[in-house]
Amino acid sequence: MDGGVIVVDCRFDLADPDAGRRAYLQAHIRGAVYAHLDSDLSGTRRPGSGRHPLPSPGQLERVFGRLGIAAGRQVAAYDAGGGLFAARLWWLLRYMGHDAVAVLDGGWPAWMACGGATAGGEEHNPPARFKGRPRPDRVVHAGEVLMQRRLVDSRDPARYRGEVEPIDPVAGHIPGAVNYFCKRNLGEDGRFLAPASLRSALSVVFGAVPASEVTFYCGSGVTACHNILAAVHAGFPEPRLYAGSWSEWCADPARPVARGDAP
Repeated sequence: MDGGVIVVDCRFDLADPDAGRRAYLQAHIRGAVYAHLDSDLSGTRRPGSGRHPLPSPGQLERVFGRLGIAAGRQVAAYDAGGGLFAARLWWLLRYMGHDAVAVLDGGWPAWMACGGATAGGEEHNPPARFKGRPRPDRVVHAGEVLMQRRLVDSRDPARYRGEVEPIDPVAGHIPGAVNYFCKRNLGEDGRFLAPASLRSALSVVFGAVPASEVTFYCGSGVTACHNILAAVHAGFPEPRLYAGSWSEWCADPARPVARGDAP
């Protein structure tokens, strides 16, 4: 990629948290640095928090500075799963006021398919001074969730309905939420659908609610960012994120749980 772009490898595997870093060390886009979902793109887990808590602004400033991201510097994030993890970095940068960020459509597989330059080992950028301007209006907290005009669950339909729950201790969804599985954003080739197709599908989900007042969540605040990215790619104003998501919600037994299809 162009030398003026900060390229960040976000490959990750929820079942094997070290797999992404191993894959990066073996081969990555030449010049790319690595960001780990657990240690770089998530805060410290505490009792009652979700599995990938929102990092503090100070932590994000340190991480982004270490990656070499300075004000106005273009960032390109990628992974090997259709952008499901790269979208988390995309969202975090925008949350911190850095809009010069994009996700490589098709990610690592697409780069390899086109014969892009690769390298092995670990690479570093010169440290930068990153000073963010957090956008708290883009974040919804647990106490505000049930007041949302449109709440959208980004997990697969079986998890939404509560038929299976492979990760969290409670199955089901937040009452009032509708379901829009994030992988619906992708074609069979692992790339995003055309903006017009995304806009048509998301318009049904949003209904009469403006996109900026729609709140997405998922299992831990990661793949919900993929739906937010899809909405922006489709030309909508940016929706909001319930960062704690289902893993935070179900950690409190006093919070209500729904199962089955949406009413």
